[in-house]
Amino acid sequence: MNSYAPFLVFLLCTSSVLCLLLTIFYPRFVAGYPFNRRLELISAAGNAAKLRGNGETSRKRSVEETLREAEERAAASAKKAKPSLAARLRQAQLNWSKSTYYLVCVISGLATFLVILGTTGLDKLPALAFSISAGLLLPHLYVNFRLRRRFKRFTAELPDAVDIVVRGVKVGLPLVACFKIVATEAHSPVKEEFKLIVEDQTLGMPLGDATDRLPDRVPIAEARFFAIVIAMQSRTGGSLSEALANLSKVLRDRQKMRQKVKALSAESKASAAIIGAIPVFVAAALFVTTPAYIALLFTTHTGNIVLAVCAVWMMIGAMVMRRMINFDI
Repeated sequence: MNSYAPFLVFLLCTSSVLCLLLTIFYPRFVAGYPFNRRLELISAAGNAAKLRGNGETSRKRSVEETLREAEERAAASAKKAKPSLAARLRQAQLNWSKSTYYLVCVISGLATFLVILGTTGLDKLPALAFSISAGLLLPHLYVNFRLRRRFKRFTAELPDAVDIVVRGVKVGLPLVACFKIVATEAHSPVKEEFKLIVEDQTLGMPLGDATDRLPDRVPIAEARFFAIVIAMQSRTGGSLSEALANLSKVLRDRQKMRQKVKALSAESKASAAIIGAIPVFVAAALFVTTPAYIALLFTTHTGNIVLAVCAVWMMIGAMVMRRMINFDI
């Protein structure tokens, strides 16, 4: 068995590297597939024919097209400039300074180190590695959780706030007065964001510039759409109520599509979770029933290598399944 160990290690390492390379370069291969290229050509030809057939509408871009282009530009710029730690803490509504965040990282690492030493009996070096990872990862995950929860609430409440503004504009109220109504009557976090817009406008900032700061505080597509519509109306004029009504329809359609995608991908997500959990449960069951059988993975050098390679494979599989069931809307 020992004579086959180097060959087995080489085979496992080579397979892991090949799977990793396939995961990284698979989208490029698919993008160059002839079938996909033909679909792109057909789609471009259909769009060109549609634009030629609509003489009047070809001279006016719809609100949806303008918003889509602005979202693509904003997404490209967001990839280049990532928000700082202070900005992320502000967006998550955490009253933490940078020193407080770093203190939380240190406390998380020390707590993890003490828990591992007290419960598992590992050596200090592996426990230190786990504690450093936990100290860097746990506060980051907590901030991301607060960010996602706040952005999700904002996305759910923004269409109702836009409808309030539309009804106010239709009855003749100024736009600032409509914003004040939203800042008073809406739910959190839309209420706080509109209150900041009203405060900036009260201090002398133009309403378009005050609204343009909203995507900096809430960097999501819906906030950028709203800021773009207000900026377009303040610069070019036109029917604000019609533009905001179209925006409300776009926001609700995006929300419906997001819920539809979530429902359609629920089965795939459950399957991915089951597939990922099966090896862990099988290993735990073997450890309980026949610990000597599975102890070879932890007590021998070859077993450690096999365990590490299998963990890499599981991680690659989880990444591939995540890419397959996640969609950008």
